Amino acid sequence: MSNLPIFDVAGSALSAQSVRLNTIASNLANADSVGSTPETAYKPIEPTFESQVLRGQVGLTTVQVKGVDPVDKAAIKRYEPGHPMADAEGYVYAPDVDPVAQMVNLISASRGYQANVEVLNSARELALATLMIGR
Repeated sequence: MSNLPIFDVAGSALSAQSVRLNTIASNLANADSVGSTPETAYKPIEPTFESQVLRGQVGLTTVQVKGVDPVDKAAIKRYEPGHPMADAEGYVYAPDVDPVAQMVNLISASRGYQANVEVLNSARELALATLMIGR
C-alpha cells in the first residue's frame, strides 16, 4: 500500500482490466475452434470482480479479480461430415462465442484500462508538483 491510495485504486483497476482483456482475447482466439463432443468444445470464460475496502481508508475501494470461470453456454452443434473432428453422426461442436459482443467488451475494457493509465499519470504529476512546492 502506498502513501497515496489513488495508486492502489488505479493499480487494482489496471490489473482487473488486464485480466478482462486476456479473457476476451482467449474467447476470440478460440471462437472458431471445434470439438468432437459438447464437452470437448471450448467454453467461453469470463472474469468475476469484487470490490474491497482499502485498508485504513474510508470510502475507498479497490477491485479484485474473484475468479475466471467458464460461461455456462451449450456448444453449438454443426453438421460437417467431412471435418476430421466430426463425430460418428457428422457433427462438430463449436463454442457459443459472439465475436461482436466480445469486441464491444474488448473496446470497453481497453477504454477502462486507458482511463486508469491516465489517472495514474495525473496522480504522479500532481504528486511531483506537490513535492516541488517547497523548492
